[in-house]
Amino acid sequence: MAKEATLQVRMDADLKEKAEALYRDMGTSFAEAVRIFAKQSVQENGMPFAMTANRKNTYGRLSGYANTKLAAEEDGAYEREMVGKHEKTD
Repeated sequence: MAKEATLQVRMDADLKEKAEALYRDMGTSFAEAVRIFAKQSVQENGMPFAMTANRKNTYGRLSGYANTKLAAEEDGAYEREMVGKHEKTD
């Protein structure tokens, strides 16, 4: 499969270095891990792990890394886009 698209993600430099080292130790690259994650997400038709508000599981552990400012800005974004899209076509 040809690689025809680029994905840019901003993250903490220390986190990036640790992730790169982790995947290098596993015999792959961080970029390949992202491709695997995307492929698995499509295959699962969702996140490839359970997400809940319980801090004892995957999402709960990840929620500590969430940017609450961005989450507030993104809240309702899909609905706003869909309303705007349909208003343009009417």
